[in-house]
Amino acid sequence: MARTPARRTADPDSPPDNGPVTRELILSRALEIIDHDGINGFSMRRLGKVLGRDPMTLYRHAPSKAAVLDGVAEIVLDQLTVGSTDGDWVAQLREVARDFRRLALDHPHVVPLLVTRPLATPLGLRPLGTLRPLEDILRLLTRAGFGSSDALHVYRALFGFLHGHVLDELQELVERPEESDDVLRLGLHRLPIGDFPLLRGLAPVLASYDGAAELERGLDILFAGLTATLAPPRP
Repeated sequence: MARTPARRTADPDSPPDNGPVTRELILSRALEIIDHDGINGFSMRRLGKVLGRDPMTLYRHAPSKAAVLDGVAEIVLDQLTVGSTDGDWVAQLREVARDFRRLALDHPHVVPLLVTRPLATPLGLRPLGTLRPLEDILRLLTRAGFGSSDALHVYRALFGFLHGHVLDELQELVERPEESDDVLRLGLHRLPIGDFPLLRGLAPVLASYDGAAELERGLDILFAGLTATLAPPRP
């Protein structure tokens, strides 16, 4: 599998803005830094330098580094739209899944903030913007006839799959890209053939991984199961 190339980002160390510092500007430049250098490359000192301000002045708009990271997750998730008026909940959730994958590929360094960071924070303490997709999907599904509890099950199943998918797709799995033999390209020659014959036999499939196609296939399986077990009764 060839790693999906990260989106090219603007240079976060370009000349600083001369206008007033706002929360929106802070989060926008923080996102640029993370897109360019990853979460480990972000610090309040770096952000202050990018903005041409003393880092201490930034705390007037964001109380901590953690608050900035939460805000970055918010502005990325704000781009995730959920249609709640169309009664075809499967089609709507498929579009949500495609949008989430697009955001992950556009902002691969932000994915840990979207996937793992919320798990360490109780729901009621999470930034409101990170909860909008949940509320919007619950609204979509309850309008489609699901009970509230079943709607939550659908949401959890969908995003559990999506989180795993994007983490898998963004992994670097090719050990030797110059090799023409798929077993060698993926490093599967290191596995004892007697113990892992099936995995080694899947080398051509693993090497030709297509993230978009894999997403659609996974959604087909997921929605087939949800429709069979949790779909609301027809009117």
